[in-house]
Amino acid sequence: MRIATMFTTAAFAALFSVSAMAQTATPSTTTTTPSAATSTPAMKSTTSTVKPKAMKPAQTSVSKACSAQADAKGLHGKARAKFRSDCKKNGGKAA
Repeated sequence: MRIATMFTTAAFAALFSVSAMAQTATPSTTTTTPSAATSTPAMKSTTSTVKPKAMKPAQTSVSKACSAQADAKGLHGKARAKFRSDCKKNGGKAA
């Protein structure tokens, strides 16, 4: 049992050392021109971690009021979404 544990530990150590060397290896050819990714700032990733803007207190209260009204009516799914959309457009008052 002890030999198997030592063998497994050695295998993991070898695996991690190989992956660490692969990450720190420098490319064999170097270029002096900047890459396309750094020269075009317009090509930003759309999946970046951008924090959503915080809602204003007035928007929050209108949204909560519309949700409460939808709960009171027992709406779910598409009907609830449509009701909330119309309600928020009317400033928290049901149409």
